[in-house]
Amino acid sequence: MISNQILQNTIEGLKAIGRVEFCVVDAEGKTLAETAPDLLPHSTTALEFAKSPADSQEVAGNQYFKIYDEQQLEYMLIAMGSGENVYMVGKMAAFQIQNLLVAYKERFDKDNFIKNLLLDNLLLVDIYSRAKKLHVQPEARRVTMVIEGRCGKDINLLEFMRSHFGANSKDFITAVDENNVIVVKEIESTDTNAEIDKVAYGYQSLLEKEGVSDVRISYGTPVKEIKEVSRSFKEAKMAMDVGKIFFDERTVIAYSELGIGRLIYQLPIPLCKMFIREIFGGKSPDDFDEETLTTIMKFFENSLNVSETSRQLFIHRNTLVYRLDKLQKTTGLDLRVFEDAITFKIALMVVKYMKYMESFEY
Repeated sequence: MISNQILQNTIEGLKAIGRVEFCVVDAEGKTLAETAPDLLPHSTTALEFAKSPADSQEVAGNQYFKIYDEQQLEYMLIAMGSGENVYMVGKMAAFQIQNLLVAYKERFDKDNFIKNLLLDNLLLVDIYSRAKKLHVQPEARRVTMVIEGRCGKDINLLEFMRSHFGANSKDFITAVDENNVIVVKEIESTDTNAEIDKVAYGYQSLLEKEGVSDVRISYGTPVKEIKEVSRSFKEAKMAMDVGKIFFDERTVIAYSELGIGRLIYQLPIPLCKMFIREIFGGKSPDDFDEETLTTIMKFFENSLNVSETSRQLFIHRNTLVYRLDKLQKTTGLDLRVFEDAITFKIALMVVKYMKYMESFEY
């Protein structure tokens, strides 16, 4: 349960305080951590102690202590030497490792609970009973974030996030696949998307400083109950995918900001192809030349305002009108008419979505 490195760091710290050499072995007598290799006890001695009914015992001039995990022997701690002082220091060291075991076990259980919660693997009654057992507040405002990035060889994204942001016992940092990290964060009842964005950009800034590239963060709708966390997670996943398609310039995106993009994302590809074919015949709305596409996008950005669009494009108003008339003859859609503009805008998004999905097929 506890990594060997954590055990090693613990007994080295205890040695520095108590001036006693330590060794930790498992129930089979295998050495897991030690501070004095030349003073290691023989494995048979540890195995004999494991079979004895005593929880602590002096054997061959050393103090032996048993450490349990729910009444099952997990570790044995050997304090090198004898006497009252060694016994007391050894007892304190065994108590420290016992507490570590409990803490890590609870963290492991909480991690499994959150994973199953995110994946909808728990019944409603199990969610609340396990939350109570693990001391997880069932009613608290939380938001689920999905974080992805390209790490170097020396960086593990999950472990990095846990080491830097895992100290808050109210937040949960986990992963359900190899592609991203999930943060279930407790937030204030008054926190808006602006506050959540600040947290997300803080994560991104630190990750980029550590050499993680292409960092993208998405988050779902804040929820008030533990049972709704999985919904926030699904929304965050969708926001990540939809953000890459329609908001590729943004590194932080909220589900609530996806707009019509989240509807298009759920359309089947055959239906999308049928829509494009019915509106444009055999053509595609993104087959126009760069000048025409730039004109269209700038016209949309300026809410179909001819004067403002021509000013920003540094062209005469009549030149813009000419381009729009030419586009109308080609497509049958007049972008100065709101309904035609909406149709064209949706068509552009549908084509972008189809191209994105087709890129995964090859």
